[in-house]
Amino acid sequence: MRADRSKRDAKKRDPKQQETKELNRGFGLLALLGVVLVVAGLVGLAYTGFATLTSMFLFGWLLLLGGVVGLAQAVQSRRSNYFWLAVIVAAVNLAAGFVILRRPEASAEALTMFAALLFLTGGVFRLAGALVVRGANFGIALVQGAFGLLLGILILFGWPGNSLYVIGTFFSLALLFDGLSLVGLGMGARRILGLVRDDDGKDTPGAPDGAGKAAE
Repeated sequence: MRADRSKRDAKKRDPKQQETKELNRGFGLLALLGVVLVVAGLVGLAYTGFATLTSMFLFGWLLLLGGVVGLAQAVQSRRSNYFWLAVIVAAVNLAAGFVILRRPEASAEALTMFAALLFLTGGVFRLAGALVVRGANFGIALVQGAFGLLLGILILFGWPGNSLYVIGTFFSLALLFDGLSLVGLGMGARRILGLVRDDDGKDTPGAPDGAGKAAE
């Protein structure tokens, strides 16, 4: 009994083991956050209209918060040369956030048009760069450019009716892939920690017994 108790005390006093447990717990929480993001992404893909409105409200509140913080920083540094520029940027953020919160549907239409033009421009530049440079990644760049161009054209042809689900789909896909990456990172890190812990146990056989005998 006393020997077993001394073994447990030795394990509790081991700082390396405590650090390993904390890292294991932290990576477990990271994987749990990834699962939550994956579930949120799947729900968003099932209800794209709700995801679009949610992303608009979130974007609007972030702009308002950024405007308030920027205005506070501008007031604190009012003697600097960039005071009025900071005030203008903060005012633009506040105005944009207020408009998005008041008119989320119209804001979704504007952002959908912006996304389509962004895909079109990026696709054209990728195709032109791939055809001109013809480097080692010529095929990948060509496929990426063609995909971006096709996606921009499809969004433009369906605009503005598709604005209720385009932003929500992109937002949900971002949540889904971020969640999957976090789950993979957390589970892989926990597996690596388990392998390291097993190797340490094999390298130092009988260490807890020795510590228990010394404590006894």
